[in-house]
Amino acid sequence: MTPSTRRAPPRPAFLSELFESLTDRTRRLLGRRDGGAVPEAPELSELAEALLSRRGEASGVALAQGLLDAFQRADPAERLAFLVTLAERFGPDAEAVARALDTLQRDPAAVEALHIASEPRRQELLRRLNLAPGGTAALVRMREELLRHLKDTPALRRVDADFAHLFASWFNRGFLGLRHIDWDTPASILEKIIRYEAVHAIRNWDDLRNRLQPTDRRCYGFFHPQLVDEPLIFVEVALTREIPGHVAGLLDLDRKPIAAERADTAVFYSISNTQRGLAGVSFGNFLIKQVVEELKAELPGIRTFVTLSPVPGFAGWLAEQRADPNSELIDADQRLAFAVLDRPDWHLDPAVAEALRAPLLAAAASYFLAARDGRGRVIDPVARFHLGNGARLERLNHLGDVSQNGLRQSHGLMVNYLYDLERIEANHEGYAERGDVAASAAVGRALVQPNA
Repeated sequence: MTPSTRRAPPRPAFLSELFESLTDRTRRLLGRRDGGAVPEAPELSELAEALLSRRGEASGVALAQGLLDAFQRADPAERLAFLVTLAERFGPDAEAVARALDTLQRDPAAVEALHIASEPRRQELLRRLNLAPGGTAALVRMREELLRHLKDTPALRRVDADFAHLFASWFNRGFLGLRHIDWDTPASILEKIIRYEAVHAIRNWDDLRNRLQPTDRRCYGFFHPQLVDEPLIFVEVALTREIPGHVAGLLDLDRKPIAAERADTAVFYSISNTQRGLAGVSFGNFLIKQVVEELKAELPGIRTFVTLSPVPGFAGWLAEQRADPNSELIDADQRLAFAVLDRPDWHLDPAVAEALRAPLLAAAASYFLAARDGRGRVIDPVARFHLGNGARLERLNHLGDVSQNGLRQSHGLMVNYLYDLERIEANHEGYAERGDVAASAAVGRALVQPNA
């Protein structure tokens, strides 16, 4: 069905009631052309201009809803055209900026007027769109659309910066609510937990039950009042008697749960962001720290808080080192040993797997402690997240994840990050200010001096 023949869905009831009271121009903008055709990008832009010009709250809400509906129905080319128009035509008012600059030269106290004048018009447009029913969720989806085009359409970076600026305020920690997600949580939310799990795929409902129902399992998520049934991020927690080095035991459907009161360790083994449109808005650091407080209050016997984390960049980095004959981060003996990694199912041979333990862990220590990306940062994104939160790199786990994904991204390597409540602030400051990686002595001992 072509855009010109698509039939528009019924107008929301409140729009129908309001429709007759609006001006002719507003009715024309909210109406459908050609017997229900989807508005083209210029009409979306005209709706945006009209929304910015409105002073009445009721008509503004109707226009906001109409624009969001039209954007959702538009085809991908029309939506992209509108986003580009936001970049090109809805920036700061050049004349207002010039006047403010002129005033500032005569009156240094007028800097606030310059700040107001320099704000892009699209920021106010996004604020007004947010007033529509469901506006917050619609704008998150709009940014998700934008992010798909960002690489090929650099002009959209201006629009993305405005989204990021506003979302940082709208999704401030103060607006988020922490919920305990368990087997009694509504099915609509549980289905999303299955869909959004990004670290260890949930295979079926039995698998989900195994992560939520036993006494030694917990799951928590952050929710926003405007997205009441959409977890923004969630973390899965295992309560154990020791720090685990392998994820299979945590996910085993046949394992025997322990009483929560017997646990002394809380293991954060999966953290999943759910909304692509909120990329760059940080929730995880707040989530982990609040969950720690929740667990301390509920189960005072828990003294150790650790992760069992993937290392998504390790295999790619190691492939680069193996391909570089001048690499200073692996030595000749390691290079010879790593030839076995090219064999399929190498991990199934106990002798081969054990022979690779020391060279792989040494390379992993180099990956975390010595290797840096082009911006001078620790390469691994998961490491950057936890180290930035103040955690310590506690242990390297050989063959901690032998799933297909675990072998592909890290040759099975997993790591534990320890959240030592007495050292979090010091570790965070050292990492943020100097790039120091807090690491245990065991990790340091794994590091070898290449070519020695």
